[in-house]
Amino acid sequence: MQHVLRSSTVYRYGVQRQRSYLTSHCPTLEVRQPQFQGPTWLHFELRHTYLGLDSTHIQATFWIMICVLCKLWVRTSELVDSVLAVVLHKHCPLGHVRRWRHPPVYRPLVDLSTMEERHVIITYRLDCATIQELCTQLKPDLMSTIRHPTGIPPQVQVLSVLHFLASGSFKKTMAIASGMSQPMFSNMLSRVLSALLKHMQSYVGFPQVEDFPTVKGDFYALGHIPNIIGAIDGTHVALVPPRRSEQVCRNRKSYHSMNVQMVCLADQYISHVNAKFPVSVDDAYILWNSSIPYVMGQRQRHRVWLLGDSGYPNLSWLLNPVRNPRTRAEERYNEAHGRTRRIIERTFGLLKARFRCLHMTGGSLFYSPKKVCQIIVACCMLHNLALLRQVPFLQEDGPDGGVVAAVEPVDSEDEEAEAEEEDMDNRDSVIEQYFQ
Repeated sequence: MQHVLRSSTVYRYGVQRQRSYLTSHCPTLEVRQPQFQGPTWLHFELRHTYLGLDSTHIQATFWIMICVLCKLWVRTSELVDSVLAVVLHKHCPLGHVRRWRHPPVYRPLVDLSTMEERHVIITYRLDCATIQELCTQLKPDLMSTIRHPTGIPPQVQVLSVLHFLASGSFKKTMAIASGMSQPMFSNMLSRVLSALLKHMQSYVGFPQVEDFPTVKGDFYALGHIPNIIGAIDGTHVALVPPRRSEQVCRNRKSYHSMNVQMVCLADQYISHVNAKFPVSVDDAYILWNSSIPYVMGQRQRHRVWLLGDSGYPNLSWLLNPVRNPRTRAEERYNEAHGRTRRIIERTFGLLKARFRCLHMTGGSLFYSPKKVCQIIVACCMLHNLALLRQVPFLQEDGPDGGVVAAVEPVDSEDEEAEAEEEDMDNRDSVIEQYFQ
């Protein structure tokens, strides 16, 4: 039983001792100041929150009503308040307090076993076997955050984050669809991203030396340029800019974004990603502040190259197109260069189509630049995982039952920046040897 006491005398005469005695010795008693100011200087309300009352509660109710009648006729409120406190303490001891607890209500959580394989791929961009393998890999990091037997299982956490990355919906909408609150989903997103980034080296990396013949053969089939092991370029990912650095995130298309540098293979596998710079930083600066110069310097003795657009300098391990071709050989080189480097544009298109949170149609990311960087790298990891497991890319309204064989580039963020030509002899030797 909960007693709600509304007494103006407790506050009118400043009897703080009686009020503190009541609240400390009778936890079910709540003293409130009345909301009205008028001639009536006393008001009691006895509220029962239990379905049944025993003899102790009835006896306490009887004595309280006697005190109410006394206070209606007697002005000595301090004496009656003291008597009321003793009565409540005697008939409502802590041992007789029973608190009514509402049973917890749990929303239905997502269940992978009740979904069809095609619907699983459309919703989460991975098949059931790959999701189970990913959950097993991330389970040690996600189980450490469950402190209650009714905590969210790791599989539900992974599925909720995959659905968020694939659809690009707001966190509140995703929380409702996943059967959890929005703050819980926000915390869970950070945990799953951190767990994914711990395994980045297993999913994103340059090909090994023993894989060079296969990689170079795949690139040669695209444009007949030999010794190519990657195509490099940058793309924009929209975000809501931080308040203090709004200008550095505004691009030439009048929206805010991050300048993401990627290197891909001929099969659209992403071998390198750098997403920590805003759009105000040019491609050449991002290149020199990444691990690519060191990695390619270690592989220079194998005479391999990367292909980049005119925004990158011409280096001993990077080939860019000729700005003003004068000979037929240079024109053939530019044509072959464009056919081969186009694979990076198709990779951007496939990545943003697979994970709509990175595309403008999914809206801007309402996160800090640091967390946006984590989301981009996580999407690249999952993209490579889908390629390794040969998971088809399915859409709701795609042709042939939803299977999309190829995706055209959705954007081209080439900034024809003036890059300093540092190694002209390297490119000239390639043109003279292979395109004469």
